[in-house]
Amino acid sequence: MIEKEKLKKYANKLMFDMDDKEYATLQEEFDVILKQMDLISKIENIDKVEPMTFPFVKDTYLREDMITDADVLTVAEVLENTKQVAKDQVKVPKVVE
Repeated sequence: MIEKEKLKKYANKLMFDMDDKEYATLQEEFDVILKQMDLISKIENIDKVEPMTFPFVKDTYLREDMITDADVLTVAEVLENTKQVAKDQVKVPKVVE
């Protein structure tokens, strides 16, 4: 299990903090991930499978993006669900010092 102090150290490096309940939840989530990784490592011959570098096979192609009038939003439509707006822009809290 990942230690709470290690999670706090990483959270501090990322400039955020959580309460003890959130750290407990995060520890549980990491525990699940570690168990899944352990399970995957037990699959026979897994080391012989080449890792995927791109999720598409050779004969697959992506369609060209085509923008239509239905795809374009007005500024009012974009901002209608935002809590804070400044000069027709979404206002967000400062995240860097």
